[in-house]
Amino acid sequence: MLRFFTRKKEEKKSLLASDKSKTARFHPLKVIDVRRETSDSVSIAFEVPEDHQKDYLFLPGQYLTLRAMINGEDVRRSYSICSSPDSGEVRVAVKRLPDGVFSTYANDQLKPGDTIDVMTPMGNFVARCSAENEKTYVAFAAGSGITPVMSIMQSVLEKEPKSSFYLFYGNRASNSIIFKEAIEDLKDRYMDRLEVHHVLSREDQGSDLMKGRIDKGRVKAFAGRFFDLKEVNDFFVCGPEGMIHDVTEALDELGISKEKVHYELFTPAKKPDVKEHKHSSKESEVLSQVTVILDGDETHFEISSKGKTILDSALDAGADVPFACKGAVCCTCRAKVLEGEVEMEMNYALVDEEVDEGYVLTCQSHPKTKKVVVSYDE
Repeated sequence: MLRFFTRKKEEKKSLLASDKSKTARFHPLKVIDVRRETSDSVSIAFEVPEDHQKDYLFLPGQYLTLRAMINGEDVRRSYSICSSPDSGEVRVAVKRLPDGVFSTYANDQLKPGDTIDVMTPMGNFVARCSAENEKTYVAFAAGSGITPVMSIMQSVLEKEPKSSFYLFYGNRASNSIIFKEAIEDLKDRYMDRLEVHHVLSREDQGSDLMKGRIDKGRVKAFAGRFFDLKEVNDFFVCGPEGMIHDVTEALDELGISKEKVHYELFTPAKKPDVKEHKHSSKESEVLSQVTVILDGDETHFEISSKGKTILDSALDAGADVPFACKGAVCCTCRAKVLEGEVEMEMNYALVDEEVDEGYVLTCQSHPKTKKVVVSYDE
């Protein structure tokens, strides 16, 4: 891997973040490396100036939101960090998607020397590693879902010498495996603590169990053959929604508590249509006076409970509030409700504790009371 700063390997600085939350901010960062990982994916490393080093400290598993003007359009997409905090670099992976505006730009046009706006790290799909831990981790990933898992896996193996890691990684074929060489290197380096199993849907590996997709049946078979459920402390699951559901349902049926299962979706099942939004309750339409707070500044506007989301309404009112996917997958638009009540259409990003504390995804939120105050500064 490239060095993040010009220094000897043993002098690399850890980029491990504390648990203290930070308000999301964009900063222009220089691209220092674009590495071809597969025919349809690249990884991108950024140079972070000295005065922003603290802003880009991250926990393994977090993501960055990238912003670029593409054909005159402000395009934002979130991509998971694939490097570990101790690697000395900030690197994300981008897989080309059909008709993907940003992913096509990143794969075909982005090059070293370019500058791109990069938001500070965010996300709850994380591992908090400690040298004192003696744990067993199991990860299920598919396609580009390996990206945050790669960061988590490297960090666990580097920081926890008494922990072990099992990876089950689904792809179409061998040539579509992202980070294939890097995963093999990790296997060689940590052969007594890392076990990797590739599940390929279009390539025969000589085993029926390893040909196909990661589904409920295979998860249960893996549990009986490759690892002991009783010994697993944490499960990490990342990939398409169908796989997420299959894996989490299988683990639930196997008696695994929800506290041990961590998952992250890369894309929502369906993007909500704000024009068709209706309360799940039987309440009548409410006209609400909404205040959003960002960097101490207040923006005021009036919206209907059955109209646009708080995020879209704030943007219409001129507030430069943070957002990326607008699909409940990332938590870039996360804010705290200080007054009043709101209703979220969907939530794939916030954990229960955050919701209990009053945090919401403003891209999914509609007011339920005549006055609502939300803050992005909390």
